[in-house]
This record gives sequence, C-alpha cells and structure tokens, in this order.
Amino acid sequence: MSSIELSDVRTFLLGLQQRITDSMAEVDGQPFAVDNWQKEPGEMLQGNGITKILEQGRVFERAGCGFSHVRGPRLPPSATQHRPELAGAAFEAMGVSLVFHPRNPYAPTVHMNVRMLAATPAGEGAEPVCWFGGGMDLTPYYGFDEDAVHFHQVCKESLAPFGEDKYPRFKAWCDDYFFLKHRQEQRGIGGIFFDDFQELGLAQSFAMMRSVGDSFLQAYLPIILRRKDAAYSERERDFQLYRRGRYVEFNLVWDRGTHFGLQSGGRTESILMSMPPLASWAYQRPNEAGSPEARLYQEFLVRREWV
Repeated sequence: MSSIELSDVRTFLLGLQQRITDSMAEVDGQPFAVDNWQKEPGEMLQGNGITKILEQGRVFERAGCGFSHVRGPRLPPSATQHRPELAGAAFEAMGVSLVFHPRNPYAPTVHMNVRMLAATPAGEGAEPVCWFGGGMDLTPYYGFDEDAVHFHQVCKESLAPFGEDKYPRFKAWCDDYFFLKHRQEQRGIGGIFFDDFQELGLAQSFAMMRSVGDSFLQAYLPIILRRKDAAYSERERDFQLYRRGRYVEFNLVWDRGTHFGLQSGGRTESILMSMPPLASWAYQRPNEAGSPEARLYQEFLVRREWV
C-alpha cells in the first residue's frame, strides 16, 4: 500500500491495546487475562490476535479489549452493503475493539473501536482498496451532564486537527448508528463513529484513526475514577441490569462489527466479549415521574448537542 505500511498499523494497534489495558488494570487492581490466539489452517479466516479480558474485578464486572489481524478470501455481506463493487473481494482486516462494563451502576459502559480494512477486488492487476473506521460511545445507566460534556469534548478535540466538519459529521453518524430501531431508542449518549473512511488519503486517514484511539483514556478515565466508588442500592443495580439488556439487543441485532466477525468465521468468544456478564429483561418497567431513571430517558437517551 502506498504511504503507509500494514506493519505500522499493527504496531500502533498493539501498543494502544497495551496502554489501555495497563491503565484499566491499575484502576481495577486486577490484571487482564491474556489469550493469544491463532486461526487454524483450513478455517475460513487466517490470522491471529490477542484477547485481553478482566472479569469479576473490583471496578469492572467485565472488561474486554481485543486485537485481531485476519485475512479472508471473501468479504462478508456486512462489509459490502455500502460497497457492492467489492462483493467477493479478498480482504485483510485489523483492529482494536473494547467494551468495559463497570460494576457500579453510576459508572457508564464504554465502547471504543479503531480498525483498518484492505480489500482486493477480483480481476487481474486490481489494486487494493483500503479504509479506516472507528469511534467511541458512552452508555450511562444514570446520567451526569459533566460526564457527557467531558466525553464529547475529548472526542471533538481528537478530530479537530482533521477538519472542523469531522466532529459534527461523526457525532451525527454515531447517533444514527447506535440507535435501537426496534425500540426507537438511543443506546446511550453517543460519541463519534466513522466507517469506510479514506477521504484524507491513507496517511492522514490513518493519523485520524490514531488520534481517536489515543484519546480514549483521556475521555473515559476521569469518568470511571469519578463514579466507581459511588454508593448504590439494589434499586440502581436492578435498573443497570435492565438497561444492559438493551446493550445486548443492539450488539446482537444491529451491530455491523458483530455481524462481520460472525459472518466471516471469526473467533466467537472474542467477538462476543462485549456482552455483559449479567443482564435482565422485563415485559413492563415503568419509571416513576421525576426519578433518576426517568431522567435518563428524557434527558440522556435523546439526541443532544453536548458541546
């Protein structure tokens, strides 16, 4: 590929995974378990990865951060729905994806992903097509304006060097993407999201992806440190588990990353590490008017301009 090397992308992603998990292990007081995996010959995909997982910690009930670098003979449908000209193309993909589910209901769940995909269309002499994607979003169970403003401000600053249009575009894209269509409900307070991105050229598009990944700790660390030790009761815990059910619904029904991994023959445990360890559903769950739970729906699970 011109102007960047795949080895540079891999080196950045592995370093990012290490920095994030080191910081979160320090917050929790428990190390991440490390699972180095390799796809076996004859499987649909070839490649390798590192899944780092922290379960039943003091702060995080489940925190997963995975790196993968895989190659396959044919892009799955989830990757070509907006690029039909690449249907059937061989591909190479690598990325870091994380979801952290804190134990405390006042601490929000967070998701971040940065990735690169290169596809080679069928035909003799065809040149590879490369693009980047990623972003981060926050899913609170109890809303705090200062957390939402801080998270969005860091997201905005991470994109500022690449054009004033990027944050408004990617913020709106995030709101559109992390939306439970079957419930007509936002998943959380959003953040930023971009995909199929190469408009700045490979070098600058890669630089933008790096900036987003590098800003994750600045965006999330102050929030988790502020909320992790807040006192809570069974009421807040029950509501957290109920709202986690919405998170499961989105990831299994709508998320393109989950679909890509499963459709392409990816490693199931690594793909589904984003699932919370506990979640609940209720046929009806009304919220008392004026309650913190009602405020979440009215003021946070709506599209707002936070910065």
